[in-house]
Amino acid sequence: MRAIQMTEHGGPEVLVPTQLPAPEPAPDQVVVRVEAAGVNFIDTYQRSGLYAVGLPYVPGMEAAGVVERVGEEVTEAAVGDRVAFAGAPGSYAELVAVPAAKVVPVPDSVDSRTAAALMLQGMTAHYLAYSTYRLAQGSTAVVLAAAGGVGRLLVQLAKHVGATVLAATSTEDKAALARAAGADEVIRYREVDLVEAVRAATDGQGADVVYDSVGADTWESSMDCLRLRGMLVLYGNASGPVPPIDPLELNRRGSLYLTRPQLAHYIADRAELTWRAAELFELAGSGELEVRLDRTWGLAEAADAHRYLEDGRTTGKLLLVP
Repeated sequence: MRAIQMTEHGGPEVLVPTQLPAPEPAPDQVVVRVEAAGVNFIDTYQRSGLYAVGLPYVPGMEAAGVVERVGEEVTEAAVGDRVAFAGAPGSYAELVAVPAAKVVPVPDSVDSRTAAALMLQGMTAHYLAYSTYRLAQGSTAVVLAAAGGVGRLLVQLAKHVGATVLAATSTEDKAALARAAGADEVIRYREVDLVEAVRAATDGQGADVVYDSVGADTWESSMDCLRLRGMLVLYGNASGPVPPIDPLELNRRGSLYLTRPQLAHYIADRAELTWRAAELFELAGSGELEVRLDRTWGLAEAADAHRYLEDGRTTGKLLLVP
């Protein structure tokens, strides 16, 4: 089968097209023929070595496709089922073996590209909005990188429950996308002072929560955007990892809460996984949640997809289509 494999850490050039044997399913696994695989920042972190993985390694942590083979102990899926998954490696390939407990059924109302686009970024947006900090009517949230894959979905989910959303973006084109997603106000944070803009929009009080996927360049400003006892949710490192933070800083800035969540801890239980996926598929299938597909590449173009992602040009989901 065709796949992308890395034998060393480094830049996008380490992503090399290759031929590998087709995977055999373990007793608790299914083999999925990949129809669309998501490209995400976690893939770049693993490629660069920021997140350690064993080498050689086939990147990719999410995909949608059709079950081609099942292990003898599998009860969650059958041959021919349309499924999607996140949190299992190896999706930059034509075929991937996945623990059956990680796959979820894809309804007829959702196509494979949309399903792949929703698994990692959609469920990330879902747990951020509904679990890490449970947004509700009257909540005020700042969403950084609001026109990106997670950000735009997060804006929509926040508005779905009636929260006020202050969307931070870097360009006017991205600002337009954030407005179209329903943001109440858009802040061009590279051109204006983010803290001053958030304070002005909240009558000087600050936001209840800031969702920050940018990291090194913004975490300090994000803290200053919060109200007393507000929560900073650091869920990405697009500009680099955040340095160690003295816990006393949380005290000095208003008894703040700080968390650094990851999706794996919010879908570790299969019931929670299927609940999140089903809610997202229902919203997408009914048209209540718009899933924006930015660009697609062929499997052999994985390096170009990583360059595009790391250049900060994304305005939606990036996919590899074998």
